[in-house]
Amino acid sequence: MKIDVVFIYTAFFEILKALPLTLVLTFIPLVIGFGIGIITALVRIYKVKYIYRVLDFYVSFLRGTPILLHILVIYWGLPLVIDRLSVYFGWGFKSSSIPSLLIVLTAFSITAGAYMSEIIRSGLLSVNRGQIEAAYAIGMTTPQALWRIIVPQAVGVILPNLCNIFVGFLHTSSLAFTVSQMELLGKASVVASVSLKFLEAYIAAAFIYWGLTLLAEKLTSFLEKKVTVYNRGGVA
Repeated sequence: MKIDVVFIYTAFFEILKALPLTLVLTFIPLVIGFGIGIITALVRIYKVKYIYRVLDFYVSFLRGTPILLHILVIYWGLPLVIDRLSVYFGWGFKSSSIPSLLIVLTAFSITAGAYMSEIIRSGLLSVNRGQIEAAYAIGMTTPQALWRIIVPQAVGVILPNLCNIFVGFLHTSSLAFTVSQMELLGKASVVASVSLKFLEAYIAAAFIYWGLTLLAEKLTSFLEKKVTVYNRGGVA
């Protein structure tokens, strides 16, 4: 068996056309998930009555089940729920008009929220409790203390984990091909099916994933030096 190096080069640029969708499937769920994660983490830390137990279950269940399962359940279940509600309330709206990409993004975002919650919660809890008590002593409210004292320090702690979850969801985006979303790995499969050179196409896709991962690691390292300057006696 001989590897066609020229085809790897050709396939690389053909597969690269699917990069925008892959980035959409990675960034949008992480941004939405970060918002969900902040709310969930704060509710669980401060144990908001009744709600925190529901969110405990949400985090535990989503982190304890495969992401592919979330995609399939939401992809097939959400339209069913929407159609039932539409008939019941007489909306005249059908789930078939919802782009499948939106459903996949919903599944990824809900999952990302569960993982982000634990990352953010661990970051907030890593800051010495005495600092927030000192903030209260000088008249700060809880939101002020969180925003001006706790969050800046927590960000430095969670940055490596945020990089890890970015890389994880970058790779997880390949699962979207199971519901007909043409991301990088799906594009590689299509490119390979034309010439039956699957190994070469997958090697080309691997280089793209690897390049994005290296870029994320470099960016994280740069940001980590910036946001942890206070640890080195500097001023942020």
